[in-house]
Amino acid sequence: MIGNDVIDIIQSRQESNWQRKGFIEKLFTPAEQLIIAQNPEPEIIIWLLWSMKEAAYKIYNRQTKIREFIPQKLICTILSKTDIYSTGQVICGENIYHTKTTITPDSLHTIAVATLGNLHNVIEIEKKDIIKDKNGIPYLSDSSLHTTKDVSISHHGRFEKVVIINEI
Repeated sequence: MIGNDVIDIIQSRQESNWQRKGFIEKLFTPAEQLIIAQNPEPEIIIWLLWSMKEAAYKIYNRQTKIREFIPQKLICTILSKTDIYSTGQVICGENIYHTKTTITPDSLHTIAVATLGNLHNVIEIEKKDIIKDKNGIPYLSDSSLHTTKDVSISHHGRFEKVVIINEI
């Protein structure tokens, strides 16, 4: 299973005042709030953690078919981080989701998978042949084979990402 989230940093600066009272407390666990407070680039860490939560939530929603606002139940751990790349885990209940994030000056793009080995098999595809089930969950349709495949779609501002796990 796969989820992804893309964040347009420029648009986030225009639309989201993450410094307003209660914003961080509403979305992040106390441990995550500490990571944000201790980081020299809190804005990037906020959007990194948020994109990890969003990407993992897409898998959780696909698994459970439950739509709910649960940012504090999606508990993030950053395992490694450089200026251009981050890996992590998101725990939700008994589920562990593995993440990798590409960081650029303009955007963050996080991919989440349910199986760690699949992080190396994710590919970006064109947004075509996408169908949605009754819950709004997207699938890639192959009409010639009469099959569907999990797909994750994310768009924000100037960016759109459509990803699948490429099963070799």
